[in-house]
Amino acid sequence: MTDRWTRAEERYRQNAERRYRRDDLDWSEADDYEDDTTVIPRYEDELYDDEHYRGEDYDEELPHEPEPPRHSAPQRTERGRRGDRGQRAEPGRRATRSQSRAGSRGSQRPKRSRMASRKAAERKRRRRNLFVIAGVFAVLFVGAVGFAGWKFVGKLSPPPDFSGPQGPLVVIQIKPGDTATQIAQTMADKGVVASSGAFYEAAVRNTNMNSIQPGYYAIPGHSKGSEAVTALFSKEARVGNVVISEGRQLHDSSDVTTGARKDGIYRKIAEASCVGTGTAAKCVTYEQLDQAGATADPAALGVPVWALDRVRSVPDRSRQLEGLIAGGTWDFDPSANALDILKQMVTASAASYDATGVAQSGAANGLSPYDTLIAASLVEREALPQDMSKVARVIVNRLAAQQPLQFDSTVNYTLDKTEVATTDSDRAHKTPWNTYAMAGLPATPISAPSLDAMRAMENPAPGPWLYFVTVDKQGTTLFTDSYQEHLRNIEKARQSGILDSGR
Repeated sequence: MTDRWTRAEERYRQNAERRYRRDDLDWSEADDYEDDTTVIPRYEDELYDDEHYRGEDYDEELPHEPEPPRHSAPQRTERGRRGDRGQRAEPGRRATRSQSRAGSRGSQRPKRSRMASRKAAERKRRRRNLFVIAGVFAVLFVGAVGFAGWKFVGKLSPPPDFSGPQGPLVVIQIKPGDTATQIAQTMADKGVVASSGAFYEAAVRNTNMNSIQPGYYAIPGHSKGSEAVTALFSKEARVGNVVISEGRQLHDSSDVTTGARKDGIYRKIAEASCVGTGTAAKCVTYEQLDQAGATADPAALGVPVWALDRVRSVPDRSRQLEGLIAGGTWDFDPSANALDILKQMVTASAASYDATGVAQSGAANGLSPYDTLIAASLVEREALPQDMSKVARVIVNRLAAQQPLQFDSTVNYTLDKTEVATTDSDRAHKTPWNTYAMAGLPATPISAPSLDAMRAMENPAPGPWLYFVTVDKQGTTLFTDSYQEHLRNIEKARQSGILDSGR
């Protein structure tokens, strides 16, 4: 019995040695295997979980590599256990894990290497993009700093400015509402100053800039900014500014008693058109204006539509613009020619007439717009402002009664020498304007009416008056609808001396 157990134990030891033999070769192979596992790269679990590389697509994508040698010894040293620590399976899943890893262990390393290469390439591309973006921002930053520096240096350095002698006079326009900045730009655009900044820096230090008036100014060209500002406020700078007194006619006339010339509108415009002084002055002449006003088509002269047909049929073309240049203060470009200057004046006057409502005046006085203008010129020459609406009513009443107006102002209109009183021969002389010798209104206005006269004619005061006469030199005017009473009023005027003649 004892021998039997002895023999059995011997056989067990022999079998164990054959099965678990550990010679030098075997341990060398184990050492090589362990060294091989030390170069396996480290991967993140979230990228290489079991579900990622266990499917069929994975097996088809990458070829299997030969499985590294394994040792099946039941007992291993600590060094051997470290070599396959990551290959242990749970007891219940040992067979499944062994099969899965046996078929895929060789393919894990190529798959992981490719993914690692992709990640490395992606990181390299991101770094390159970051470098590009950083470079762009650096260029922008440097440009911004450079621009800010240039602006700062520009503020410290003075703006371009002229030096040396001044040039010829240049006409510039200051429009209503223009600021110092806009005036400076106009000066630069016209070549008066070298830059808008040169004028602006001098202008903001001058308190007179707040009182500058719209209009035209003659400033020496090629001026320093400070010189241009000084020239702007000189008395000679303002040009193209004309004052047309109410009741003034286009052409010159003279007083019977004194012989003094009374300048007409054309004369006033010619004087205001001069740019420069002395022999260097450049002006549009009285004769040039007279010729342009007599020969140009009314439409080219700016005559409004409501007066166009009547103006074209005026019997004396030299008087076709009479009344169409209103009384008041006007600005025009003195560097323009005679035709353009007249067009500026007529156009501006027409706008002022339209503002009073002349186009709708017929409802109150029964007259066309042009006839309203003619009648307003009579009111201007015959009445003081306080009596204008009554004189307008006398005109309307007489026209309605087909009674001649018999205004001395219409007789004087065509005379070279004028006075308040007229002679019998003057009143008997027939002209298209003499309302003693004909019924109705004159062929054209006889003067430049004021806006007050226009409003009075557009809306005459209610009343029955047919006659009026000024009875003293203070301008007292008496109105009546009785001819006998009118004769008595005329006698009062004779006694005051207001009707005395100088002829």
